[in-house]
Amino acid sequence: MTLKRACSLLTVKSFSEDERVITGIASTPSPDRDGDILEPEGAEFGSAIPFLWQHDHSRPVGQCTVRRVSEGLEITATLAKPVPDMPSQLVARLDEAWAAIKTGLVRGLSVGFRPHEYTFLDGGGLHFLRWELMEVSAVTVPANAECTIRTIKSYDR
Repeated sequence: MTLKRACSLLTVKSFSEDERVITGIASTPSPDRDGDILEPEGAEFGSAIPFLWQHDHSRPVGQCTVRRVSEGLEITATLAKPVPDMPSQLVARLDEAWAAIKTGLVRGLSVGFRPHEYTFLDGGGLHFLRWELMEVSAVTVPANAECTIRTIKSYDR
């Protein structure tokens, strides 16, 4: 099996302009719209996971950290801020991602993962028991409605 994706919704709670940080639930033990289940306890992940725009590996927008919580896997993503010498295309992507998230136009979180162990579910779908988290993305259309971004914040100077 190759790289798979699973999605969740995010809800904007607050934000400011200086620091671009979001938190949310990226995976729960509930079935997604495809009938698949990602077991949060079976997730393997490192200390810094790429945060992508719309699952496009050529369009990173930040980094995130992951921790296990009672609802599943919680991510904290820091979106990069433009700096003066950045190429204009990168500045446009970073600003587009931040604006779309903070206004609620893009409310989905989605994980890209590599399965290591899974079982087939009655009625279709897969139950991923062990899997490696490769990336988390902000996406327009999510699959798992239980996963939400809980906060969007920045710290004003």
